[in-house]
This record gives sequence, structure tokens and C-alpha cells, in this order.
Amino acid sequence: MDLESVIDELYGLPPARFTAARNERAAAARTAGDRELAGRIQTLRRPTLSAWAGNLLVRAQPEQVQPLISLGEAMRRAHRDLDGGQLRELVRRQHDLVGALARQAKRLAAEAGHPVSEDVLHEIEGTLHAVLADPDAAQEWAAGHLTKPLSPPVGFTAATAPSGPAPSTGRRVGASAAEARKKEQKQEQEQERQKERLARLARAEEEATEAERRARDSEAELARAEAALREAEDEVATLSQQLKEAQERRKAAREETVAARGTAGKARTAAREARRRAENAARRTDGP
Repeated sequence: MDLESVIDELYGLPPARFTAARNERAAAARTAGDRELAGRIQTLRRPTLSAWAGNLLVRAQPEQVQPLISLGEAMRRAHRDLDGGQLRELVRRQHDLVGALARQAKRLAAEAGHPVSEDVLHEIEGTLHAVLADPDAAQEWAAGHLTKPLSPPVGFTAATAPSGPAPSTGRRVGASAAEARKKEQKQEQEQERQKERLARLARAEEEATEAERRARDSEAELARAEAALREAEDEVATLSQQLKEAQERRKAAREETVAARGTAGKARTAAREARRRAENAARRTDGP
């Protein structure tokens, strides 16, 4: 057992099964004498529902990974080169691909018994946008080991670039600028809402982690109590056996005592009878 194989196994499980499986693997590593591996396994965090759905998409449909990564590379290149025509075309492809992948992740999660809400679907879409914006995020997503949703960096404007034809008049330029600003403001507002959601998720994750820690402490205390109980029960069983044996010895000793008393009584009676006969014989011998 090694860390990579354990990680790959755990992050393929539904979130509800993650903690128990993680604790089992950590316990197995401790039993095998690898305390360092056990400690590293124990620090693995349970994925949120949206992160798990993203992992599920990567694992179930690996052929979808490279198209999204390649699109992100092309979008970042067009953004750097200020290639408006190419960027608009890529943005249209982005909307189609992100929407399709998010729907696939939603469908896969539902088929696995974990339907997702609109908020969770939005987090999945945010992760896919982050993959387009950030090559590091793309690698993290492609590994299938996400623990929480990813967010695109602030200022990644490729995702919000105008998708219509290029303006031809000053009035149109102004209108496009106003529209772009409105979209930018809308994106900023959405990012703030996303931050709030992520903050709530982080708090929930911290609470879950603390609850898991308390549960582990309780389980450890229960294990100690059960061990003490087994030890006490073994001691009681031993003492009970010793008591039973002592009672059997006492019974045998009583029976032997009763038999010995009977034998002694008979011996005393025989001795008195023999003494009486001896005295009678003596008197006859001493007679005239």
C-alpha cells in the first residue's frame, strides 16, 4: 500500500464513504508499522459534493479532459495576443463545452445516487472555468483528486469577452464598453457570491473535520473501554473458575471428613469393645 494508490482509491468514492474508508486505510498502515503513511492518509480531506462530481467526470470520461485543457490554452494565448476574433470564437466554444461537461457531471452524480443542486452545479461550472484559466488548476482537476471546487483567478476576462461582431462605430464601441463593464460587474458580483459559498463550504468542512476528530477520539475511548471490559470479564471468568474449583474441593473435603468421622467412630467403638473384652479376660485370670 502506498499513498498515491490510497489517494486514487479514496477520491473515487462517494463523499459519504470517504471518511470511513480513509480511517480503515490509515489503521491498516499503522498495523503494518508504517506510521508516517498512516499519518499522511489521516490528513486527507473529504471532497465536497461538487469536487467529487468533478473527480467522477474525469474518471468516468477521461477523453473529455484534454479538449477542455487545450481550449484553455488556446483562450489564454488569444487573450495574451489580443486576438479578438479568435477569442470570441473560443468563448463560444467555452460556453458550449463547459455547459456540456457540467451537465455530464450532474448526470453521472445522479446515476451514482448523489443528485446535485443548482448551487453545486454552479460550483462544478466554476471549477471548469478555473481549468480554462489556470494551467495549475487544469492539472489538479485532471488528476481526479479534488477536495473542493476551484475558482478562476480574478481578472481572467477571456470567459467574459464579448461574443458578438466587432463594433464599427463610435456609438457601438461605447455600447460594447458599457456592456463589457456590466458583464464585468456581474462577474465580480458572482465572484463575491462564489467566495461566500466557498467560505460557507470551508466552515462546513472545518466543522466536519472537527466532528470527525471528536468521533475518532470517542472511538479510541470506546476501544479502551472495551479492552478494559474484556480484561475484567477475563478476570471474572478466571475467578469464577477458581471459585468453582474451590467449591468442588470443599465438597470433596467435607465428604472425606464425614467418611473419616464414621471410620473414627467405628474405630473408637471397636477399641472400647476390645478394652472391655481384655478387662473381662483379666478378671477371669485373677479369679479363685
